[in-house]
Amino acid sequence: MNQVMKGVRVLEMAQWWFVGSAAAVLADWGADVVKVEHPVSGDPLRGLVTSGLVPNTGGVNFMMEQANRGKRSIGLDIAKPDGMEILRKLVESADVFLTNFLPAARRKLGIDVEHIRRMNPRIIYVRGHGQGARGPDAEKGGYDAASFWSRGGIAAALTRPEAAGPTMQRAAFGDSTGGMTIAGGIAAALFARERGGEIPVVDVSLLGTAMWVMAPDIVATKILGFDLPIGDRSMPMNPIVNSYKTKDGRWIFLNMLQSDRDWPGFCRHIDRPELIDDARFRDAKVRFDNNMACVKELDATFASRTLAEWKERLATCEGVWAPMQKPMELHDDPQAIANGYLPELSNAAGTKFTLVASPVQFDETPPALSPAPELGQHTEEILLELGLSWDDVGRYKESGAIS
Repeated sequence: MNQVMKGVRVLEMAQWWFVGSAAAVLADWGADVVKVEHPVSGDPLRGLVTSGLVPNTGGVNFMMEQANRGKRSIGLDIAKPDGMEILRKLVESADVFLTNFLPAARRKLGIDVEHIRRMNPRIIYVRGHGQGARGPDAEKGGYDAASFWSRGGIAAALTRPEAAGPTMQRAAFGDSTGGMTIAGGIAAALFARERGGEIPVVDVSLLGTAMWVMAPDIVATKILGFDLPIGDRSMPMNPIVNSYKTKDGRWIFLNMLQSDRDWPGFCRHIDRPELIDDARFRDAKVRFDNNMACVKELDATFASRTLAEWKERLATCEGVWAPMQKPMELHDDPQAIANGYLPELSNAAGTKFTLVASPVQFDETPPALSPAPELGQHTEEILLELGLSWDDVGRYKESGAIS
């Protein structure tokens, strides 16, 4: 049983990745997600391939697919009276209303909390924000590179002082993190509603999500009175929690937090048993006191073999370590394959591609994914489900309310 949200209808009126990816997670979990898009322009995420901001991938809009798989699309212009009439019917049949429209747009369009709750008092109303629902910047928009990565302190914490420019995030990095957070908030709100409690409004912001991610740094700075420095790999607190470069220019990260427990076995696995009882390195304290010397020894050792050789040698090491993999390599990662983290799909043209499954699994079963919908692909289907006739559908098309 991995369709834990089967029977839950989610009405998504959102654009770009952040909030849309939350609805994709709910679709992974079995919810019926209806994506409301303008019948002409649709979600601007659809245009990233043609705009040149993302590479042409042979007919697969990977940004749209990853954030919108498993949904149904209705092309609906709610600025028209007929469009708002249809939206009302959709809201009445929904459990969750999910949006990232700015406050001014929500008020203008008549889709703010009070409007939607008048249509359906039991609906879970969910808002995704750049900076939060209150404060001087509550009315302003935000993208993850700005609100999450930059304003949230992550870019500064990961940019070395001597760097020529700031370290920048990868595509949708904060959006995906925030999307999972929204999905969890929706699940909790639905649980509260089913228990007979008050029906909450759910708010998640990119800034708040970043601060959660950066919590150790943020909390520590207030106590200490200064920002924590970026670690210097030549002088780590624990030399076996550190990165090391291999003969072929790749990197391995050691994450052996139980230093004294892991040190002997680690030394044997790297063919340096003499380091176990070396007076400079025999326990955690002296390894810290002599950390630069220890790193120098390990640097030379790891530089003597390739990443492939080290992966083979360290395979039976009890201490935790990992190769610093490239995204392409994850397609061949045996753990990713065994756990169904990269399911393969085909679009309407028969083109095969892989998506990343949402990380939560139920009963050890990967979610069954379907491709993202075309703009307005399910308009007629959804309207007929609402009890409308074909004559009604024709009338709404003539008025321009639907695609």
